Amino acid sequence: MTEIKSTLPEPARGIAGDALQGTLVDLLGISLIGKQAHWNIVGPRFRSIHLQLDEVVDTARAYSDTVAERAAALGISPDGRPETIAAAFTLPSPKDGWVQDTEVVGMMVESLGTAIGRLRERIAATDEPDPVTQDLLISITAELEKQRWMFEAENWPRDN
Repeated sequence: MTEIKSTLPEPARGIAGDALQGTLVDLLGISLIGKQAHWNIVGPRFRSIHLQLDEVVDTARAYSDTVAERAAALGISPDGRPETIAAAFTLPSPKDGWVQDTEVVGMMVESLGTAIGRLRERIAATDEPDPVTQDLLISITAELEKQRWMFEAENWPRDN
């Protein structure tokens, strides 16, 4: 079997690999829940949120490719198989069937917020072992925070 050699020492490679794999799962999952919501959203803000969901999906898909390629460059085989994603994905997802626009917004705010929290943990974990991976995770976090902010602004002013 061919093996890709890494320039990182093994302990650092393991930490970076775990951070990248967890991020890959979250990003692929976000793209799936974003599309599910995109196809099933209903309500007065259908069009604007429908289009915003496409932006999130495009972002998640583009970054998932970058994350997987970073893992491969480190000699870590990225695992984006459906069964892997299904087994490891734990972010909030849309319910079955049609979903009200306000529910979609709330679900996306929560899902993105959870993913951002995990990314911040991975940023801290990769600080010393692999600043290159950390830099990638910082970029992803910034973009997901922007997307989360845009969804959260959809529900302003709040009823409570």
